[in-house]
Order: sequence, then C-alpha cells, then structure tokens
Amino acid sequence: MDVLFDGLVDAIELLLSGDEDSWSIIALTLRVSLTATAIALLMGLPLGAIVALARFPGRRLLLAAANTGMGMPPVVVGLFVTVLLWRSGPLGGLGLLYTPTAMIIAQAAIATPIVIALVAAALQQVDPDFRVQMQALGASPIRAFAALLGEARLPLLAGAMAAFGAVVSEVGAAQMVGGNLAGQTRVLTTAAVLATSRGQFSLAIAFGMILLSIAFGVNLSLTLIQQQRTAPR
Repeated sequence: MDVLFDGLVDAIELLLSGDEDSWSIIALTLRVSLTATAIALLMGLPLGAIVALARFPGRRLLLAAANTGMGMPPVVVGLFVTVLLWRSGPLGGLGLLYTPTAMIIAQAAIATPIVIALVAAALQQVDPDFRVQMQALGASPIRAFAALLGEARLPLLAGAMAAFGAVVSEVGAAQMVGGNLAGQTRVLTTAAVLATSRGQFSLAIAFGMILLSIAFGVNLSLTLIQQQRTAPR
C-alpha cells in the first residue's frame, strides 16, 4: 500500500512540478494516440460501412478478418510494421523507424480493425429499409448515408472509445517501432515499463495513474456526448 500511495504522490508531484520530461512524455502520448485514433476512424468508418451495406464476393471474409483484427496481439502488429520500416524493408528508405510517425502507423493498424468491426456491427443493427426510405423521400445518397450514421451514432461513439482505449494503453508495438527513446518516442506506457525494470515502482505507478487519468478524461468526454444524444428533450 505504501508503494501505491507513493505512486499517487509522485503522479501529483510530476503534474504540479512542471517537470519538462514528464510533460513531454504526456504530450507525445496524447499526440500519438489521438492521431492514431483519428486515422483509424477516417479509414474504419467508410470501410465498416462498405462491409455492412454493400454486397460483394468476399464480404464475409473481410468482416471475419476485421473481427479477428480486434484480438490481434499488438506485438504482432509491431513486428509487421518494424519489418516494413526496417532499413532493408519495403519502406525502409523513408527512415520512419523509431519515430513517432512509426508509432502512429502501428497504433492506427491496431485500432482500424476495431473501428471497422464495430461500425459494421452498428450499421447492421439499423433497419435495412431506413436508407431506402430516406432516398425515397428525396435525400441524396450522401445525405441518406449521413442519416444512417446518425441512427447508429451511439455504438459509433462506443467504437471511438474502444479504438482510443486500445491505442493509449498499448505498449508492445510502441516499444518495438518507437524504441522508447528519451525525448523522442517515449510515451507513458513505455516509460512505465522502463521504470518498472529499474525498480522505480513509485514512478511506474505515477505514469500508470496519469495514463488512467488521460483515458478516463477522453472517455468521459465521449460518454457525455453520447448521453447528451440520448437525453430526453
């Protein structure tokens, strides 16, 4: 219990002291995780809609692949991204390995299947005749699709929360493609692992508590948006 209490005290001190290294780690964590989540939503939303609404050969196979991707071990994703970005790899000439960009790519690859699967599941729950009825009332295909997304907005927000939760708590891929370099690619999860390996348990707990606070803050914001949408008028 003393270690947990010391970790809580250290977390508060890190935030209040204005420690440059700690705030740099927090800022990079937010930058990487939020960017990866945004990319996953931009890619996953249209792909999930296609899988849910279109009819084409291999559709069920793609949906099964997306569902499988929800349980993909992050270290496997990290391995594939590392191979792609390695010096002798297909994208090695870009020099992205051990940079925040590589971490964003890996985390976006982790989150995108989650978004695809949850978006597809959400849209499949909407009445199949809804879009047809909207078009019959004169709505363009784009407006009909927007209305369909509005009907499924609550599970779609849940998908956004799930995607962010997956990337902000991820450590394996981030460490593999980022290298946990001080001042460059060190985020809260990899900083906590490093502190633990050094026996600095209070510091590791402090990083963990800050990480939990960030995840709670983002999910609270999305939950409030979600509940406002469902509140009776």
